[in-house]
Amino acid sequence: MENLSSHLSSHIELPDAPQQIQTQTRTPETESGSSPFNHQRISDGALHVLSRLNELDHEAYLVGGSVRDLLLDIKPKDFDVATAALPEQVRQAFPKHCRLIGRRFLLAHVRHRHEIIEVSTFRAPPPAADKRYPETESGRLLRDNSFGTLEQDASRRDFTVNALYYSITDDAILDFSSGLEDMKKRQLRMIGEPERRYREDPVRMLRVIRLACKLNFSIETGTIEPIPTLGALLKEAPPARLFDECAKLFLAGYGQSVWNALREYQLSQWMFPSADQMIRNGDHNAEEFIRRGLNNSDARIRAGKSVNPAFLFAVLLWPIVQRQCQSETIAAVNMQQLDLISLKVWQEQNKQISIPRRWATMMMEIWRLQKALENRRGKRAIALLQHPRFRAAYDFLLLRGANGEVTERLCQYWTKIQEDHPVQRSAIISDDPDNNSSHSSPRRRRTSKRPSS
Repeated sequence: MENLSSHLSSHIELPDAPQQIQTQTRTPETESGSSPFNHQRISDGALHVLSRLNELDHEAYLVGGSVRDLLLDIKPKDFDVATAALPEQVRQAFPKHCRLIGRRFLLAHVRHRHEIIEVSTFRAPPPAADKRYPETESGRLLRDNSFGTLEQDASRRDFTVNALYYSITDDAILDFSSGLEDMKKRQLRMIGEPERRYREDPVRMLRVIRLACKLNFSIETGTIEPIPTLGALLKEAPPARLFDECAKLFLAGYGQSVWNALREYQLSQWMFPSADQMIRNGDHNAEEFIRRGLNNSDARIRAGKSVNPAFLFAVLLWPIVQRQCQSETIAAVNMQQLDLISLKVWQEQNKQISIPRRWATMMMEIWRLQKALENRRGKRAIALLQHPRFRAAYDFLLLRGANGEVTERLCQYWTKIQEDHPVQRSAIISDDPDNNSSHSSPRRRRTSKRPSS
């Protein structure tokens, strides 16, 4: 994927591989204390799990993204362990702090204080399909509990840079697929035949996009070429799993780059079909709004601020809400109509990506508040400031203002009402020429009747 790098800013420098790293060997010779990276950079939980398994004579390694990120001088988000121990043996090693999960492939989750370490048993190549219990469906793996050796496990990893194993016992990195060489080239390359691997697990197409954007890596030609023709396979992935993948794609500070890549390689049409169709039909407002929204979210994340999935999906699906309202302004639609439209948009999107109800409720509240922000009246404006979703709705309003959907004057009004002291807010309302409170009927004063003496 040569042109993906144009969407990204280059800021990660890969250090030269340390001399202590040895590849294609099971027993690297290293000097004592000459670790490729300091053990202080590895979490206490991961060191605890590795040490305990080694004590019980179970071969165990730090594996995957954590090894890759440590070599890139990036703080790993989590640490995974691969071991020769079977899942039940892992549970026996940590009887009070381990639970087994997974249907397609059995994993062990080991809790250490506030950390959870995912431990997987070395995998073997997929077995031949059993007619009674099929392991595959249209090439997609349904069950994968075939355990094997370290070398076999390496061949089952997705990308070469994720197939690196670190041993804390002899301070060596084991590389069975030229992953270190690909790290130096700053490229992602699929292990095995790419099309077959994508058919085994279609979500791998999203993973390669995400990692390329995260690491500022190119994608090897053979790895990227099949993707535009295989996008329909995403319909076979569970919608709930695609929601989790979307959170990883868009809520890590490089969402705009991800969106560009998803559209370039024709995956967005299988994830957000209505929004993608609007853009392909030349709706520049929809395209610009999504671009602004994702850039805004990326900036917030880089600044250490939070962005939740509700705001993300509110941005991605808003053009569809706007189109179904069939109006230049949301204020022209009554609240009941807006609620029905919002519900329909959510239900349609759930066919591809299942948005949990808690996030969907927040998303629809953000949309609902747009009408309230446009139709401000008297003291209701101040009351809106206390709404738990006000800040998200206000940020959303600013995006709409930047896109020309609402006036700059309206955005300035809501900015000013937050900046001024609460005592002055009533004066702001009365001075606002667009305020409709002066046209409302005066309230009658309640008087109590005194009993006649």
